[in-house]
Formats: sequence, structure tokens, C-alpha cells
Amino acid sequence: MKFTQFLKTRGAIAAIFMGIFYAVAMLGIFLPGYSAIPGNVDQLSVAIVNDDAGEYGATIADQLQGKLPFKEIETDLTNKQALNELEKNDLALVIHIPATFSENLQKGEVSSSIDFTINEAGPTTVSSTMNSVVTQINEQLSEQFSKQTAQGVIANFNVPQEQAAGLADKIETAYVGNVVTINNVPDGMNNNMMPMFLTMAGYVGAMIGAMQLVGAFRASRGRATKTRLFIYVQLTALLIAVVSSLAATGIAYLINQPSGELFLNIVGHQMLNYMVCFNFTAVLIFLIGEGGMILNLPILLMQTLANGATIPRDMMYGPFQWMSHISPMYYSVQAYYADLFGSISPSPFMWSMVAIGAGAMVINILIVTFLHKPMPIEKGLVNPESVKNTTEITA
Repeated sequence: MKFTQFLKTRGAIAAIFMGIFYAVAMLGIFLPGYSAIPGNVDQLSVAIVNDDAGEYGATIADQLQGKLPFKEIETDLTNKQALNELEKNDLALVIHIPATFSENLQKGEVSSSIDFTINEAGPTTVSSTMNSVVTQINEQLSEQFSKQTAQGVIANFNVPQEQAAGLADKIETAYVGNVVTINNVPDGMNNNMMPMFLTMAGYVGAMIGAMQLVGAFRASRGRATKTRLFIYVQLTALLIAVVSSLAATGIAYLINQPSGELFLNIVGHQMLNYMVCFNFTAVLIFLIGEGGMILNLPILLMQTLANGATIPRDMMYGPFQWMSHISPMYYSVQAYYADLFGSISPSPFMWSMVAIGAGAMVINILIVTFLHKPMPIEKGLVNPESVKNTTEITA
């Protein structure tokens, strides 16, 4: 066989096609998708809660509202309501001006502080961006209030030298920005990205499993009814879900060492993740065969951005936002953040996964029922369940 003849084989053509297709799909999805950072930062929502009855609180609230680079700034929430929204990642930052802010600033006896609260159990882009924003705000406010305090004490410069240091300290500590983080994630990128990595491990395994098991389904046609074969496919997927989830959880505990109380939660979550992703990716393979795997690849690539681990939904471009609403990866990642690091229930996200999985399974059942024509069972194949022992035992 000549090299040119080898290049014309089905395997060589498929390999060439996939090499080009995967490169185009990956770069064509990732580069535009990640261009939302930092361009779409203004799409995030923040809250300013002013409990200060004095003039300084209102002034700062107005200044922040005019200068912060966010289109949606909530100002009509209580601090409790705002923190609750922050827990659910519906807000990216809560700025709280306490009731005694103006009083403390005027007295000059204690530092006046503003609380900036950030939720770490969420997309990495949000926490890093909010920390940068808070740093800039604090630098500007420190300079502003130091100047105001200096003007307040300038008349007292004709004081003994020993009091000079005290006046300097008073100017420097007029304002202190208090950065508060909730749902702290342990140090290390491996911890922050664990929800995404666990989810992707299940998704990719399920996608490959769907290709293999649907292939086995097609190859076994004529040896059993399509209903029986479909049940076998689901039972095999469930078996894989159990084994692979135990393996994935074991690796997670070996490296990241999460709380032992979460072991069963993680195993159960991974099993659900596998089954949902299996049926989700099997739709195209049941529908068009092995070619469905080609379409599953760009869908997978889109979900790596649309899962909310790096970019929040508010910052995503339209196609990725749309994908996040039907993506099992998005709800799995959010459920993991809530379960591993957060203080809210992961149940709403888990039920969303169940709904997607159930919908995908119904679609698969409809495809098998109406598009896969029934085939006669081959003669000569014996169904073990129909075999009866007719041998008579004689004494």
C-alpha cells in the first residue's frame, strides 16, 4: 500500500478531519468566550447598603454609585437581604456603611470603617475582580478622609511636639476599609477549581461512555428487543456511574482533603452527574450515530465556559448564557460550590440536573421508539430466561 492510498482510508480521513475540526472548534469557542473578561465586568450586580444617618455615609454612597463600573447597583436592600443575595451569587459585592460611620469619623477617636463583603464560593473571575475593585476604592477613600481629617486638626498644629505623632496617627487612621470574605475556599487553585474538575471528569467519561454503549446497543440489535437493549444500556451506565464516582471521590480526598462529612454527598452528586451527562450526550449519538460525537465536542467546549466556574452567567455572551440554562455542567458546578464551600442548599441546582437528565432520557426513549426500526430476533439465539429444565429426575 502506498502512502497516498493510506491517506484515503477511512481512519486517516477521520483523523485529519478531527484534527482540523477540534482546533477550529476549540479556538473558535474559547477565544471569543474568554474575551468577556474583563470587558463584561460591568454586567455584574453589586449592592450599596447605607445605614449611616450622617452626612458622610450619604456622600460616600452617592460617590460610589456614580463611580463604580457596574450597570446594576442595588441601593434599596437591607444588609441582611444583600448578604443573602451574595450567598446565592446573585450579587458580586456588598458595600455596607455602618450606622456609626459619620459619628466615628467626626470624633476621630476610633477608625471609621466600611465593610466590603465578597463571596469566594463562586467564579474565580468575580472574587479576583472584586478584590481589585475594593483595593482601589479603599485607596481613594483613605486619601479622601485623611485630607478631611488633616483639615480638621490643622488648627491644632500649635501644640507641643510630643503630640505631633498622635496627630499624624489620627490622620492616617481616619478611615479603614474592612474587607470581609464569606465561604472561604482553602488556598490553592485546585480547591477553587474542584467543582469544575469533578464535573468535567464525570461529563467527559459519560460522553465517551455514551458513544461506546450506544455503539454496543446498535451492534446488539437483533439479539434482543430494542427496549431490553435500552434498559441494558442504562443499567451499564449506572454501574459505571457508581464505580467512577467512587474513584473520582477517592482522588479528590487524596489530594484536596475535603470534609469527611461530605463523602456521601460527593459520591451521590458524581453519580447523578454521570447519569445526567450520559443521557444528555447520548441524544445526538442515538439520533445520528457516531457522527453525534463530533457535535458533542463543541457542546462540551461551550460548557467549559458556560458552567460558571470561571465566568459568572451575568458576564457571559448570549450563546454561553443560553447554554448555561440547559447545561448539566452549570448546575453541577454551582451545586458543588454550595455543598463544598457555601452555606446554602445545593438542592435547587441538583433538581435542575434531575430535570435535564429526565428530559434527555425521555428524548432518548422517543428516538429509540420511533426512529430505530424494530428488528426480528435472530433465529438460533436462545434467551437464557426462556430455558426450562425439562429433565425428569427418576429414582
